[in-house]
Amino acid sequence: MRFVILTGMSGAGKSTALKMMEDIGYFCVDKLPIPLLEKFSELTEAENAGLDKVAVGVDIRSGQRLDELQSILERMKERGIGFEILFLDAEDIVLVRRYKETRRSHPLAIGERVDKGILLERQRVEFLRRQADFIIDTSQLLTRELKVELEKIFVRNQDYQSLYVTILSFGFKYGIPADSDLVFDVRFLPNPYYVEGLRSKTGNDKEIQEFVLKYPEAHEFLDKLEDMVRFLIPNYIAEGKNQLIISIGCTGGKHRSVTLANQLYERLKEENEYGIKIEHRDIGKDALRGK
Repeated sequence: MRFVILTGMSGAGKSTALKMMEDIGYFCVDKLPIPLLEKFSELTEAENAGLDKVAVGVDIRSGQRLDELQSILERMKERGIGFEILFLDAEDIVLVRRYKETRRSHPLAIGERVDKGILLERQRVEFLRRQADFIIDTSQLLTRELKVELEKIFVRNQDYQSLYVTILSFGFKYGIPADSDLVFDVRFLPNPYYVEGLRSKTGNDKEIQEFVLKYPEAHEFLDKLEDMVRFLIPNYIAEGKNQLIISIGCTGGKHRSVTLANQLYERLKEENEYGIKIEHRDIGKDALRGK
């Protein structure tokens, strides 16, 4: 019997995740009144219940009864009722944007600004985050990427480390990504922008890749960067970090940074200790501006 309590910040994707859990065979219940959680868990464990995988959605909408959850969880542990906590999180700025896009009100911000509701909610659900078995930060995740992470944990039963790595290429002339954790400047390499026939191509094209990678400095940079990243990631995981954004920049974010970001991704993508994806923020901006 696997009993999962799905919780986290409002706007972090709990409803979407619960639907995904249902798709992979879980019996799902959302907004179960907290005083009923303990009794419900007992019923699902009964032999005649016919259930082996259950997920229950719990969040701030449970109101004042959320304060009772800690004691209920402690009683469940004392009685040998097994459960796991999956906590979905996202950066405050992302949560604010999502609320604005959907034009919904935060449940704790009635008549107030959304960010005030988010701050209050963080304080009230912190005890759940501390106890969580799995923490997924959805700030940078697409829906399909969230599905992959859930399947990794609840279908393939892989050992899960709550870290998602994003390798991001960008152009310095458009600004350094504000959410970067590590920033690397590759403008020391020759720029294919000034080579006849290469300007319109990108680091996703073979011609640009061959141009950039023909320089020994590019390979030396990648070797040193890979070595540093492989050293840092286990330490970040141990520290509890759940989102790492590695930004690699060149002038326009189209040639050198794209090539090297792709190369770093290829070197790291087979790792199972963390999720990983690649993004090219500025790869098409010159074309859009007619440059």
